[in-house]
Amino acid sequence: MIEPQTALVYTMVMVSAADSDMTDSEIGRIGEMVSQLPVFSGFDTEQLTDIARDCADLLSNEDGLDDALAQIRDALPERLRDTAYVLACDIATADEKASQEELRLLEMLRHTLNIERLTAAAIERAARARYATA
Repeated sequence: MIEPQTALVYTMVMVSAADSDMTDSEIGRIGEMVSQLPVFSGFDTEQLTDIARDCADLLSNEDGLDDALAQIRDALPERLRDTAYVLACDIATADEKASQEELRLLEMLRHTLNIERLTAAAIERAARARYATA
């Protein structure tokens, strides 16, 4: 079983890779969040590349997406499930436009983590507002 912080990184990597195009802004955003957010306090940022590679390897398996979602669900305590969804939405909006693949993954994540629809809508709207451009 993976650790909660690893599950959060998996979540971000999955969203970034959903459209087969991990943009520089998405990769940069993942690095910023891992280095700045309190939920990653004590996390060894040197592990970030290895964790991202492990996630990519898992996703390349036949049932990789389902397995990754299950690992994330099992690793996250209830109190961090909204946090995972917030991070996922932030990555999806980091390059100013969420792709259909990213939106579909967000939907799957919402269902897997049992995020209430109104909570998800509020998180999604807040992410759009945070990354809006003039």
